[in-house]
Amino acid sequence: MKARTLLIIMISMVLSLAVRAQDEKVIDQIVAVIGQNIILESDIENQYYQYRMQSGIIGGGSSVRCQMLESLLFQKLLLNQAEIDSIVISDTEIQQTMDQRLRYFIAQLGSRERFEEYYGKSIEEFKEEFSSDIENQLKVEKTQGSIVENVTVTPAEVRSFFKDIPTDSIPLVNSMVEIGELIRMPPVTLEQKLLIKDRLRGLRERVMAGETFSTLAILYSEDPGSAKKGGELGFYGRGELYKEFEAIAFKLGDGEVSEIVETQAGFHIIQLIERKGEYVNVRHILLKTKVSPLDLAMAKAYLDTVAGLINTDSLTFDEAVLQYSDGENKNNGGLLINPMTGTTGFEVSDLDPQVSFVIDKLKVGEISKPALMETEDGKQAYRLLYLKKRTLPHRANMREDYDKIQAWALEQKKAEAFQEWISKKAAKTYIRINDKFRQCEFEFDWFESQE
Repeated sequence: MKARTLLIIMISMVLSLAVRAQDEKVIDQIVAVIGQNIILESDIENQYYQYRMQSGIIGGGSSVRCQMLESLLFQKLLLNQAEIDSIVISDTEIQQTMDQRLRYFIAQLGSRERFEEYYGKSIEEFKEEFSSDIENQLKVEKTQGSIVENVTVTPAEVRSFFKDIPTDSIPLVNSMVEIGELIRMPPVTLEQKLLIKDRLRGLRERVMAGETFSTLAILYSEDPGSAKKGGELGFYGRGELYKEFEAIAFKLGDGEVSEIVETQAGFHIIQLIERKGEYVNVRHILLKTKVSPLDLAMAKAYLDTVAGLINTDSLTFDEAVLQYSDGENKNNGGLLINPMTGTTGFEVSDLDPQVSFVIDKLKVGEISKPALMETEDGKQAYRLLYLKKRTLPHRANMREDYDKIQAWALEQKKAEAFQEWISKKAAKTYIRINDKFRQCEFEFDWFESQE
């Protein structure tokens, strides 16, 4: 079985909520049965339609439909095992996952209104209709995770994996860079903080006097993601929000409004909508501190001084980061982490344009002039960028690309574990597939399993 099996399953699970919301008219029939679970013709056609709309098609329509069917077969086999194992998904888990998916879909479409127009359903109708789908998806994910959760690779296995790759098949690795940053956040004056807290205190008093929290959030909150939703964030668990924010949110009673809370993002007041176990759904009003041009100029001048110390060898970049950086990565030498791989290596095409434009002009070991940046929470700051390493395009090798090769080896080992699991479970599970799909080139021989 190819390693793409796991990826196909995950892609189709993400698509499944969207496709079922589309009312494509299909003359329905059962095309496959796995245990107590069925697959309908419409299930395949809906996923095929959405795949075509979002991703284009590699190969002909029939081959893609075969891929969609096999993905559904994998899912139903996993779901059948989840039912055998009596896996239970809590209402809170369903609600949180639903909110996460809705945030994703709404972000793709631009607004709640466009979402409702596109799917022809209100948010509440969508939640009600697809909660069982979410529950099944979570059961599938838990079962799938349990199959590969203990799969690891040793250094010896990584070496063996790489040795077994034919020389002419060793993948090409694009140019990679490692980059450090030293950030200076402009200080927020006490006067600025007091002005914002006074404004927020006034909004809280209006809520306590009877005005609607959500209306004031729409009018005044500076959180662009939640303001248009009346400040509502959806369900979050512990560790997913700013620690100062969640410390207060989890103490509130239903409908209760907090005092002013300060976080890295700014100042908030919070209202609890609902709590389910270890998850809370809140709305908030955020007011951000403003940075003056003078404050920014002072931050830039500060970094000019630090850069001078580095360039005259009074400090190494790592030492300067530890002493002077305001970044959360200061204890890691200021190294940027690639969110897609979890490593410090980046292909240039994966870099934020703010970064790639600056480091393009640097040689290895050089630092940039202070560069203006915007943090994830929308604040302006200055930073020095340091080009620690740059590799040229090359064939993968163990010295430069161990992390990549390790990830490839782990992916293959997980795929092998999953293949072994499928072979065992399919042999013990009732499976029937419509004969019209016999021409499909499946990764797994499903028809042999039913004979």
